[in-house]
Amino acid sequence: MFGVESKSWSECVARAKAAGFTEPDPRDDLSGTDVARKAVILARECGLRTELSDVHVQGLVPDSLTGVPVAEFLERLPSHDVVMSARYQEAKESGEVLRYVAVVDAEAGSCEVVMRKYPREHPFAALKGSDNIVQFTTERYDANPLIVRGPGAGAAVTAAGAFSDILHVATHLGAGAL
Repeated sequence: MFGVESKSWSECVARAKAAGFTEPDPRDDLSGTDVARKAVILARECGLRTELSDVHVQGLVPDSLTGVPVAEFLERLPSHDVVMSARYQEAKESGEVLRYVAVVDAEAGSCEVVMRKYPREHPFAALKGSDNIVQFTTERYDANPLIVRGPGAGAAVTAAGAFSDILHVATHLGAGAL
């Protein structure tokens, strides 16, 4: 939503919250912690011994708004619109979009959560709503990275994931084929 000419950063956060795209407290998303947790999972699947504390996180919540109630956070967020608007304008002027991403570098053994600029043609630029996307760049997928994209939130997706986990645990506990 951010980037629609007539909408400010704070308006976009409020609209995303109202549409159910964020946690009840949008700072839970904007802090980068949820993205960092996903980065840790991916890093571990790549064979890294990574902990949440190893992930460098560039949070999007101003320090002055971390400890206030949600309503006050939303009320005071407009005072930070100028900073995000400047970042947006800089990206727009260079033909790019802003995306808040996790980067796992298995070779370097590092993980970070940062705001990055991407060309409008990049797969990350086409995300809509609550979709998630993962790009794998490997020896085999170097010139043409592997892209996995799908819904990242919502009751149906969460329920399907939880049910799958329950079946997986039950199978390992000896429940047999279900």
